[in-house]
Parts: sequence; structure tokens; C-alpha cells
Amino acid sequence: MPEDFPIVPFVDADVAAIVDLWNRCGLTRPWNDPTADLRLARESGHGEVMVARVEGRIVGAAMIGHDGHRGAIYYLAVDPDHRRAGLGRRLVAAAEAWCRARGVPKINLMVRRENAGVVAFYAAIGFADTDCVSLWKAVAPDRAAVETALKAEWAARRAGAAEADDGPA
Repeated sequence: MPEDFPIVPFVDADVAAIVDLWNRCGLTRPWNDPTADLRLARESGHGEVMVARVEGRIVGAAMIGHDGHRGAIYYLAVDPDHRRAGLGRRLVAAAEAWCRARGVPKINLMVRRENAGVVAFYAAIGFADTDCVSLWKAVAPDRAAVETALKAEWAARRAGAAEADDGPA
């Protein structure tokens, strides 16, 4: 992929392709609606989704947002067929430039505990663990109960798939 290959803001027609990429990269979860996340990034005025295309097909995407003091990168994804070519680094660099252009001095991000490869990727490009703990609280009615149920169902499906992969005992 050429170094000058453009990374640009998404357009509304990209939504399905971005969600498909995030699904193929294992970034989505049943308790978070990625289409709603894209809409919020677009409508909030404090977020953007940058994409990279090869021959018109989206092969990389990163959602960026900020609260005025710190930026955040969400849903960084590179198509499996286009990994190890520097696209992930370029998407992060685009996110950093987006934050700098808005006077945002730093970027925080969250990585799921089981995703050691992504932790290593971010460490290799200068991100470091902090002494902070990420906490959450549901503020929408029934969100905690719905999310807890969806997480349990999702974990059970994953456990069943893992057992099927192990074959007969």
C-alpha cells in the first residue's frame, strides 16, 4: 500500500462497510450497536471516523473522539488481508493529527484484556499503560441488566465454539 494512500473521513454510504470490517476484525459486541456509535461520532461534533480504501473497498478504519482535554481511539481495524503493511500505524497517526488540530493534548484508549496483540501494537508506537482503572456505570434504564444478559449469552456462545474446536474428548 503506497505511503501516500489517503486516509479520509467516512461518508454515510460507508456505514455498512465499516461495520462489516469491525465485525470481521472481532471488534463488535452484541451489547454495543456500532451503527449507533458511527451516528454519534458524526452527530456529536466531537468525533470522526477515518477510513482507508484500496480500489474503493474500505480496508482500514478508526473512530476518534475527544472531550476537549483527551482524545480517544475506538474501533481501530485493519482488514486481515492488509495487515503488517503500516496501515494501523497510519490510522493512529491520522487520529493523532485529528486531535492535535483540535488542541487536544493527549489520547487515551481502552483495549480488552484478552487482546494482547493489540496492547503490543500500541506499546510499539509509544502508548503506555497508566495507573488508571477503567470503570463503568449504566445510566440508561435497564442498560445494566440488558448488557449483563447479552454478555452472558455471548460468553456462552464463545465457550461452546471453543469446545467444538477442541473436537471429541
